Amino acid sequence: MNNNREPKGNSRGGRFASGANPESRIELGLESSRSWPEIAYEERYLDEKDIDDYVPRGKRHSVKKPYRSTVPPEIAEIPTIELPGDVLADASEAASEIARFDAELGGEFINFTAILLRTESASSSEIENLTAGAKSVALAGIGDDRGGKNAALIVANTSAMDRALEMADHIDGASIIAMHEALLGVSRPEWTGDWRKDQVRIGGYSVHDAIFVPPHAERVPAAMADLVRFVKRTDIPTFVHAAVAHAQFETIHPFPDGNGRVGRALIHAMYRHQGLTRNVTVPVSAGILTDPKRYFQTLTDYREGNPAPIVELMTVAAFRAVENGRILAGELRTVQSEWKDKLKARAGSTAEGLSQFVMRQPAVDSALVQAQFGVSQQAADTAIGRLVDAGILAAASASRRNRRWIATDVIDALDRFAERTKRARPKG
Repeated sequence: MNNNREPKGNSRGGRFASGANPESRIELGLESSRSWPEIAYEERYLDEKDIDDYVPRGKRHSVKKPYRSTVPPEIAEIPTIELPGDVLADASEAASEIARFDAELGGEFINFTAILLRTESASSSEIENLTAGAKSVALAGIGDDRGGKNAALIVANTSAMDRALEMADHIDGASIIAMHEALLGVSRPEWTGDWRKDQVRIGGYSVHDAIFVPPHAERVPAAMADLVRFVKRTDIPTFVHAAVAHAQFETIHPFPDGNGRVGRALIHAMYRHQGLTRNVTVPVSAGILTDPKRYFQTLTDYREGNPAPIVELMTVAAFRAVENGRILAGELRTVQSEWKDKLKARAGSTAEGLSQFVMRQPAVDSALVQAQFGVSQQAADTAIGRLVDAGILAAASASRRNRRWIATDVIDALDRFAERTKRARPKG
């Protein structure tokens, strides 16, 4: 999503009470027959000084008018999430499929944990139009910046996903802020460490013509505290619980940027916290990526008081993700078997360990191998050489300076995973 920052709201000569305009009521959306609350709206104004900074001169007169920002409903204590029976049944089956997939791969293929985390991070980033090939992402993971800014951001998203799983046992405001810091702490550190302090928008040149205007910054702390209370509930089926929590998070939009990626990391933290997954990160974002337009529409539906579409979409995404993930797992099993036949390394040797390591980290250099296995440069270079001779590793570029190597079979499998995701998108 395009999370463009917007100037702060202010009181403009006493017209606000705590930043809101007391002369205008909070406006409810269209009446809904459903039990889930829809968003409301309130009037806000932009700071005069920030209008000069952010808005083209020819349009400044129009942005001095009040704009409508979202007032999210409190959801922590809503007794039930009423969904159609078929939606609940499909969601239950999707949860069972995720649990089966997690058990299959967690028990037999330890390297697949890191591979799936990588694919989920790349897919979640692509939803936000951050794309890079598997080779560029792998090289960015070891500090090679030749793949460009997007590759580095995808690596940062992997760190955010990792942080989310590490903190799954205790999901609260601080852990969500930590996920965000892992994502943007290097590229935009000034935006990390707390909830946003400014108004943000999605689309448009200003809040007056935006596609969606999230809550004013003053409302974010209370809204996130309510969401955390909702996340801590234990009386909602995990799959439905995570889908609704994600939609509420995206409605609040608590950060200046990175909300979509952190919000999808929250899904995985909830899966892990509630025991739906124990071993791997199911690439649900790859399933969402097959129909991103529908994904964004389901968020709109949620804001209008209908949580069923986001649950339905997550259900379809889960089945697609598991199907694609199983194909990737099968390909990598074949690669691993072929490598073993080619290498014929002694068990416990650095070469044998390196052949397993590059399955989950498919780009290496000598320094990384030395650090990973605690060996000398000579021993690391010898192990790398053996894998090059066996056709497992190849030089990442023709340059001999700062030499790096990639596991092309793994890179190719990851690229095919991404391509299958794209082929599954609806036409038109």
